[in-house]
Amino acid sequence: MAAGAVLSVLSAVPANAEDAGTVAKEVVADLKAKLLDRPMNNLQAANGPIPGDLTLYALELECQNGIPTPGYYSSLNGAEISDAQRSGIFPCASFTGSWDEPNAVFAFRSVDDYPGISYMNNRKPGELYIVGGEFPTPDDRRMVGPYIAKADATTGKQIWRTYLDNPNVSGRWIANANLNILPDGDIAFAWSHFVTRLDGDTGLIEKVTSLPTGAAPVADVNFKHLTIAPDGTLILKDQTRPIGCTLQGTMAIISCVREGMQSPNSVLVAVDPKTLEILDWLQLPEPAPSPHIIAPYGEKIAIYMGMEETLGRFFWDPAAKKLSTDESWQIKPLAPGQQALTAPTVVGDWIAVQTNGLFSDKKASSVVVVHRDDASRTDTIFPFGELKEHEYSFAPPKNGADPENNMIYSADMGMRKVAGITVDPATGKLATRFVVDDISNTFQPVIGPADKRVLLLTSIKLPLEIEPILLAVKKSNYTESLTWRDAATGKILAESDHFEPLTVNSLTTPGFGGRVYFPTAVGKGFYILQAMPREAEKTAKEK
Repeated sequence: MAAGAVLSVLSAVPANAEDAGTVAKEVVADLKAKLLDRPMNNLQAANGPIPGDLTLYALELECQNGIPTPGYYSSLNGAEISDAQRSGIFPCASFTGSWDEPNAVFAFRSVDDYPGISYMNNRKPGELYIVGGEFPTPDDRRMVGPYIAKADATTGKQIWRTYLDNPNVSGRWIANANLNILPDGDIAFAWSHFVTRLDGDTGLIEKVTSLPTGAAPVADVNFKHLTIAPDGTLILKDQTRPIGCTLQGTMAIISCVREGMQSPNSVLVAVDPKTLEILDWLQLPEPAPSPHIIAPYGEKIAIYMGMEETLGRFFWDPAAKKLSTDESWQIKPLAPGQQALTAPTVVGDWIAVQTNGLFSDKKASSVVVVHRDDASRTDTIFPFGELKEHEYSFAPPKNGADPENNMIYSADMGMRKVAGITVDPATGKLATRFVVDDISNTFQPVIGPADKRVLLLTSIKLPLEIEPILLAVKKSNYTESLTWRDAATGKILAESDHFEPLTVNSLTTPGFGGRVYFPTAVGKGFYILQAMPREAEKTAKEK
């Protein structure tokens, strides 16, 4: 029986019942006290939908409207990961817990199911967009998608759902794809070798265009990486599946590369956001499994990307409508034994990149920074030290960052640790500020104002401590929680229960009013979480 139900029964016992007596009343009082001391799980504590702090909605939206987001809808996260730089910084999102006292976490499971969720975005308060159907799980190996859905942001009740593909019918390779909201509220989305516009209000497909794949077979491309330049142009790049690989999902790249298969080279494509006309495209010199980012460089629009071996810079010229390679800024940051680069991160004048985006049992992961004006100015740090015998390194997510506080975050799920790293803005010198024991394969967003940054970090609990992590990820047989941490020290401020696994390499999306969305690849739908001072949980139990 749930604690609330037991308390209701106990409360119904008449205080003056003749057969109760003094002893019975003392027993009742003792049981009530014990039940109030027993922590409820996060779902029991909320006991229903979580609207968040409504008084924060307008403030958060006003704050966000004060931050320029050219190319994107002005919202807490109109882009897949906050902006064109994919910075993972959400300065207008709120932490509603306490910094000084214990916190409780409340949870609610969406009323509707959204299989294989990858990413979630807010538009206006109350509006939530979901992309899913691209992540095969033990319960749904023949997933159907991708799809995009619009849902109520508090209950998860579906408003509409638009399916864009079914790999069981089309035979295409389907892997994770991101979600971006255009300034007019419509959605720009790419998958396989297609790009489309959807009406953000109705889900109606407005336009679809086929994209060039260059040297890669059409069957082996996935244009997951769609980012918008300041002039509004869509800049897309494809992941490529190793030739001969027949697996579905993003993990197909990792699995088949480990078997010795080779991926074909990627392409970079510029597309008109309204007509979806292909403006230009560029064959890249390597496969580029990780996303690119866009950042201004003087008066130029710079595109930075980590490929398998090279951290490169490219330019988009909106006047000439041309893509080009910056031959002076092509760096080889990998140490011998390391495998692949993740997406880069901008920290002031420095471009940071994480190594071992693919599995390595030969060399630990490192973080490398390169000065944007001089590619010869670099620094490297191994925040977790060297690999020990039988250890391995696997660091798929890009670095989290907080440029205002000169911080970089690094997560290596193979080495089972996450680090906070400082970067000297003048010299680029890297130093480890903190390391925490934590298994996470996803992004490390930071929320809140610069002087009160909170780091959102998931934490995986393996069913067996000795189980290989890659096997656990493949089986999806582990559980995962969300922690709210002091971004300067790594100290835990609040921690949720452990739920079904977050989708690999996904994002715990901040929502309005202090909420955070936790998309699961297995189970039913997604969780809505909110951290609050523990007194709120005590009050709920007393009721």
